[in-house]
Amino acid sequence: MAGSTVSGGARTAVRPGRRRRRPEHRRAAGLPGTIGVTALGALAPGAGFLWARRRALGLTVLGTTLGLALLGSWFVGWDLRAATDFFFDPARLQVAAGMLVVTLALWALVVVTTYLMVRPRERSRAQSILGGTVVGALCLAMGAPVLVGVRYAFVQADLVSTVFEDNRSATAPTAATEADPWAGRDRVNLLLLGGDGSVHRDGVRTDSMILASIDTGSGRTVMFSLPRNMMNAQFPPDSPLAAVYPDGYTGEGDPAAYMLNAVYGQVPALHPGVLGASDNEGADALKQAVGGSLGVDVDYYVLVNLGGFRQLVDAMGGVTVNINTPVAIGGNTDLGVPPDDYLEPGPDRRLDGFEALWFARGRYGSDDYARMERQRCVIAAIVDEADPWTLLRRYQELAATGKEIVRTDIPADLMPSFVELALRVKDASVRSVVFRSSDELFPGDPDFAWLRSAVRKTLQPPRDRPPRTAEAGPTPAPSPAPTGSPEPTPAGSGQAVDAADACAYQPE
Repeated sequence: MAGSTVSGGARTAVRPGRRRRRPEHRRAAGLPGTIGVTALGALAPGAGFLWARRRALGLTVLGTTLGLALLGSWFVGWDLRAATDFFFDPARLQVAAGMLVVTLALWALVVVTTYLMVRPRERSRAQSILGGTVVGALCLAMGAPVLVGVRYAFVQADLVSTVFEDNRSATAPTAATEADPWAGRDRVNLLLLGGDGSVHRDGVRTDSMILASIDTGSGRTVMFSLPRNMMNAQFPPDSPLAAVYPDGYTGEGDPAAYMLNAVYGQVPALHPGVLGASDNEGADALKQAVGGSLGVDVDYYVLVNLGGFRQLVDAMGGVTVNINTPVAIGGNTDLGVPPDDYLEPGPDRRLDGFEALWFARGRYGSDDYARMERQRCVIAAIVDEADPWTLLRRYQELAATGKEIVRTDIPADLMPSFVELALRVKDASVRSVVFRSSDELFPGDPDFAWLRSAVRKTLQPPRDRPPRTAEAGPTPAPSPAPTGSPEPTPAGSGQAVDAADACAYQPE
């Protein structure tokens, strides 16, 4: 008879059109089994649904998870440029942070749903409370890294917005683009400045001035240090400041106002707007003073508040340097005030921020040249310390510190290129050159022709320089010849002291 079935001789009526009942979800055996399957679903979202016989839902969730994981791995691991572009775009960072929050909420929903599907039907009240507590703890433990990622995204967006929001420059290269960040040249010249006080305060004196000239192909770097008390700084012939100071940076009044370290504060005060639209006229003026004096084009600057430098080193967890002679902490030679203490000599000395600051700036019983050497040793130590794990582990402290103490005119859209270049610099040689006081470089009246020639000879490419690869971008044209009058062969070349060994431990 239609619509009935026979079982043991008896007929059972079945309603026409009724579908077979869907199989029940598989239930875990006891609380340990429930937690195990739920944990599997947390580690591989969708796997718990498959175990519970929800095949379509499980495959959909698991497939989506694997696809996103593979995409993220490719993005971070195989396309560094795309990743760095992303990390320096505040808008995309904020969108990503929002998407992470939504993803975390969906993941937590999957975990809770998996638990509800697989838990036993028969369970005691204590088992229910314990199971719910364990699942909640699992969600918190597994979700913590995502929340850290959200926090990092907002911190990075804030850092980029703060450091790069007021960096309009009158002297930065105009031909630089994302496709050709070095404007067709084989070197980029970066002026590293250390000043007292806030990086946004007028009148800062830049007591530390180091020009880092970086080979954009190999990462090989030469760092030139100029005395802070150098007089008569030269400006490039095509600069408006060359017309204002035809005899170099000099004038009537206090000679201290015409030292190299006074350019940053004095030129904007005396000649506002002379170089054109700029958010930091002092940095533009000093870039031109250093560039004109050395005979090179200075592309960008980075200014660090030396007071905040202490925070930076502490945020990194300290730095390691070799100390060859005692370095005074405090004290004033001119006033006869003795130091409070000394940093004792020794190899591989681990310094905190306070100690590193005095190592770089200590003046008692020392001269500017020894101090300049120590400053470069600290820079080298920071480069060595900046491994990816340290940067990731201490990122929030570093970002918060950097936001307060760093100012630059590097455009945000070129920062991915600078990140790639920094990785090459870390693995390449870094040479330090100190221009000591001599007949050619008497700070009161330097021989700039000799100085430019010494710089030009130092920057000659080495014979073993590797050829550029296709990935390095278009082959750049040779760097422009140094500006200024024709230079003679440097006399007394030993005055341009290569300080490569200054950071090595040399016990007496």
